[in-house]
This record gives sequence, structure tokens and C-alpha cells, in this order.
Amino acid sequence: MADPVILWLRQDLRLADQPALIAAAAQGAVIPVYVLDDDDAGDWRIGGAQRWWLHQSLASLDEGLRALGSRLILRRGRAEPVLRGLLAETGAVRIHAIRHYEPWWRAAEAALDDVLCLHDGNHLARPEQVRTGSGGQFRVYSSFWKALQAHLPPPAPEPAPDRLQAPVHWPASDSLADWGLLPKRDWADRFADEWTPGEAAGLDAAGRFADQVDGYETQRNLPSIDGTSRLSPHLHHGEVSARTAWHAVDGHAAGDKFRSELGWRDFTDGLVLALPDYAWVNGRPRYDTFAWRTGPEADADRKAWEQGRTGYPIVDAGMRQLWTTGWMHNRVRMIAASFLVKHLLIDWRAGERWYWDCLVDADYGNNSVNWQWIAGTGVDANMFSRIMAPLGQSEKFDAGGYIRRWVPELKDIRGEAIHDPDANGVRPAAYPAKIVGHREARERALAANKAI
Repeated sequence: MADPVILWLRQDLRLADQPALIAAAAQGAVIPVYVLDDDDAGDWRIGGAQRWWLHQSLASLDEGLRALGSRLILRRGRAEPVLRGLLAETGAVRIHAIRHYEPWWRAAEAALDDVLCLHDGNHLARPEQVRTGSGGQFRVYSSFWKALQAHLPPPAPEPAPDRLQAPVHWPASDSLADWGLLPKRDWADRFADEWTPGEAAGLDAAGRFADQVDGYETQRNLPSIDGTSRLSPHLHHGEVSARTAWHAVDGHAAGDKFRSELGWRDFTDGLVLALPDYAWVNGRPRYDTFAWRTGPEADADRKAWEQGRTGYPIVDAGMRQLWTTGWMHNRVRMIAASFLVKHLLIDWRAGERWYWDCLVDADYGNNSVNWQWIAGTGVDANMFSRIMAPLGQSEKFDAGGYIRRWVPELKDIRGEAIHDPDANGVRPAAYPAKIVGHREARERALAANKAI
């Protein structure tokens, strides 16, 4: 029997449209391995909400592998020495994996270069292949999207193998339960009511979304309706491939907006390929001298933002939805992020860290690029002086039903007063007053921006 090969799994936890799995299976016996590497990721090790998702997803993947005559091996530690140890232990001579773009994964891939065979599988097109005229990575999305068209549509997704050849001897595996991924916090209590992780659930979600995609471009901005795809956690963990999501909306002209959002995911990975420290370094160096608020008063304001007690109903609804479900509506994510950065003048990196820990779909590229876009500090960003008015945004996007759901203190307020109970004289005693006035906050932010 030929020597076995290792399938190294990371954010590609699926069997269908899995090029690394297909290539490994063609060589003979396959040993699928997931390594929980908190050391190399450092500050960007998997956050609390993602850990809950990962536990469920790994259990689902192992079940799927066993149906094919295989199983999932779990190991913990730094990826490179763990995988080299498995090569020696099993007699395997090759590792197959899907290419990743987070800086710690790129470093691990480089360290394993002599034994690693990388495959493209998490993008519409490999980011290195979508280049500017001078050969660099795009830093402006509109230009990237235009260039990406030459690589579209992506190939049709490939089916999962019918069977996997098992090795003669299986290496030992950690117990998933012993990893302690399930958070010991009350905010995870309702995750299971909101989500079903795993490939099968992801494919079902893609199918359901295809049936409603015709209303996506308008309804995705209405939090009370929530016309979003809700595929982001499945895409982040690789339970559904980008090209599977792309082809799910074949035949729907209205799918173009959704497909451009898939393109944005490719763009953010290309950007962090060019700027790997983008999650903590301003894309525009002039903001290195920006006077972010610090100290006890700023800390109290940040805490009020995290807890959804700012006195701005749309912001508070979003932050409470995040805490309760591990997810926040996309339009509200922008409003809440803008509020922290511009109304409270708190460094965008504090918000990025909070989202990283609380989101089930927290993604290194998406999270950092989106925060720098809203903060005005990024290379392709909204101007800092464009300050979202949360009360106006709430009314414009008809967020009344959303607020009543997530801020129960306000559930009995009818009509347009729900957007600004303070100004309409109907704020209940149980709901906090605004921690800062909109006009005051706007003038303070513009002055701070002018100072640099």
C-alpha cells in the first residue's frame, strides 16, 4: 500500500468542492487533520463565539468523514511541528491543504514548504492572480471587482468523494470535548437557537437564500426584515465554498449584488496579502497621530457601547443582537462601528477586538478592512468626515421592528418615536439617556480630524 497523505484542514471544513481533499484522495489513504493552533495566531487566535461554532463544525465534519469510511484527527499546538510530528508518526510524505491568507497561516505554510501541496479553493479566483497593471495587489475595491471579471464565472463546484481510503493505522486524536471550545458565558446560550453549523446546514442555507435572492439588493439593508444571506459564518469556516455560493444563485439576475459581496471577501484577502498587519496598523499613516479618547470616561463609554446601553436604539439593538446570537445585521454593524469611532472617538481597534471575540463569522480580512473603511483610516475607506447619523439611519432603513425585538425596554413604543425616544419624550426610565448628543459628537469628531 502506498504511504498515506495528510489532509490539513483549517477554514475549509467541508467535503464537497474541497480541492485538497480530492487531490489527497487521488493519492491513496487519507488522514484528515485539524490542528488548533492558538500560538501562531497570537492575538488573532479564534475568538469565543467562533470557538462555539468550531466545536459544532468539527463534530459535523467528523460525522461526514466517518460516513465515507474515514475520521477526523484532532491535535493542538503550533501547526508546523505538530504536522511534522504526524508525518513521522504515520509515514506520510505529503500534506495537502487549501491556501490561506492570514499572516500566521502564510508563515506556517512557508515553514512546511518542502512537504506541503497547496490548492486554491476558498476564493472565486486566487488573489495573487488578480493584479493591478503594475503587478501589485489592488487596494481599491471597484478596480479589483472590474479586474476580477476576467476570472469569472468560477468553475462549477466539485462533488465530495463517495469513499475515502483509510490508513492501515490511525494516529491518536485529541477529544473534541477536552478542547473546551464551548464558551462558559451566558451569551452563548442562544447560539444554537440561531445557528446550525456544519456543511449540510450551510448548503441548505445557500439553497434557501437562492429562493429569496431576488429581493436581496433592497432587503439586505432592512434589519427588521433581514434579507441578508446569513451565509457569512458558513463561508468563513469554509463549510460552503465561494464558488458553491456563487453558483447557488445561477439564473437570478438579482444575484449580481450578492456575487459582488463574495468578491469583497476575495478583495479583503488580497489586501491583507499586501498589508498583513492591516488589522492593527492604519492604512493611512496620518491617523497614527489621531487623538483617540482614552481614560476612565472613554472606557465607560466603550463599555456602554459593548453592552448596548448608549441611548441610541439602533446601536443598542445591534450590540445586543451581537451578544445574544454571535452575529449582527450588516447595515447595523456599520452604524454601530461608526458610532464607536466617530461619536465616541474610541480607537477602531477596540471595536475590531470586540467584534473578533463576539462574531461567529469574524474574519481577519473582512473584519480589519471593514473597520478601517468605516473609521476612515484605511487605504480604500469612507472619509472620516462622513459621519453616520444613527437616528437618521434607523428611520431611513425602517428599523423599528428590529429595535423592539432586541431592546425590550422600548417594545411598547409605537410609530416613529421608536428611533429617538428621548427627543419624543417617551423614553422609559429603564432605558438610558444618550451618552452623547449627535451634534456634539459630530463637532468633536470633525475637530479631532481637522487637528491632524
